[in-house]
Amino acid sequence: MLPTQFKLTSPAQFRRTIKRGRRVGSHTVVVHAYDTTTEAELVTTGPRFGLVVSKAVGNAVIRHRTSRRLRHVCMDLTHEIPPTWDIVIRALPASAQASSADLEKDLRSAVHRVRKKLEKSS
Repeated sequence: MLPTQFKLTSPAQFRRTIKRGRRVGSHTVVVHAYDTTTEAELVTTGPRFGLVVSKAVGNAVIRHRTSRRLRHVCMDLTHEIPPTWDIVIRALPASAQASSADLEKDLRSAVHRVRKKLEKSS
């Protein structure tokens, strides 16, 4: 379970992250990351995550299981990601059959690659 301080809560936050941020894909997830340091009105309490797990991933049971596994990895990443980042993770259909270890590997790899993109654009 992610504490509230680590969650994106409004559709506007999701839209801003997806439209203004950088995107990196892997076999099981697509990661959109946006550095909010340019947003003066935002107060950051840590990196914030949002999940998008559509019906393409599977039925409700599979989608919820996939979401729980991704949230668990996000909790582990909170200490490794700058506190000003907003991240939207979109699960791809392959995430339904992936093991927890594979999801973690793909997500960490994608976050590492998007970090390089964000640092390059700064």
